[in-house]
Amino acid sequence: RVSLKKKKSLRQALTERGLLEDFLTKQPPSPAAKYLPGTAAYEPLANYMDLEYVGTISIGTPAQEFLVLFDTGSSNLWVPSVYCSSAACGDHRRYNPALSSTYRGTAGSVSTWYGTGSMTGYLAYDTVQVGDIQVPNQIFGMSATEPGSFLYYAPFDGFLGLAFPSISSSSATPVFDNMMSQGLVSQSLFSIYLTPDENKGSFVLFGGIDDAYFTGNLTWIPLSSETYWQIQVDR
Repeated sequence: RVSLKKKKSLRQALTERGLLEDFLTKQPPSPAAKYLPGTAAYEPLANYMDLEYVGTISIGTPAQEFLVLFDTGSSNLWVPSVYCSSAACGDHRRYNPALSSTYRGTAGSVSTWYGTGSMTGYLAYDTVQVGDIQVPNQIFGMSATEPGSFLYYAPFDGFLGLAFPSISSSSATPVFDNMMSQGLVSQSLFSIYLTPDENKGSFVLFGGIDDAYFTGNLTWIPLSSETYWQIQVDR
């Protein structure tokens, strides 16, 4: 179980700085773009302007902690790194591979796009701790560039994608898929509980469902595609 905190929204942060109107002009959202075949995996702006729930994970040995956005609309895990030259990285925690005894580099690169920002970087393997689950040899991205203002103002360091491997950049295996394949969770599912409380209450639970947070029976609906968590809605 990983506790989640509702952070100050990007809308609030930009409004306080008098930058919201300029940001929306320069960074128009594209809510439908991520669902169009042949286009980059964009994230709609609406996902982040008002609701941001982040949690703490660690990478490496000894652990280096990061605040990440648990994102059901993407699949990659990535965090800023000491190799990053963008202004956005300077204001966030950065992973240093030289400080981890379990780090293993690769020759691979990664790039991913969101509705209002993007990152490019390098692929590596290390031990990732998510709640009380330790995932050895997890592939992840170390950012080298994070252009634009979206990630600069973001109240989190990186992303932990919870969508399917089919949309993962550079075919990197998502964290939850590694949890399942390595037998680290008792059930092949995760559940999320969100509350408006900014400091406590919200969480993502890997490998189970907490019955204390709902009444009645669960209804399971088939996915229309193993890409995003999407279902067919009848008219």
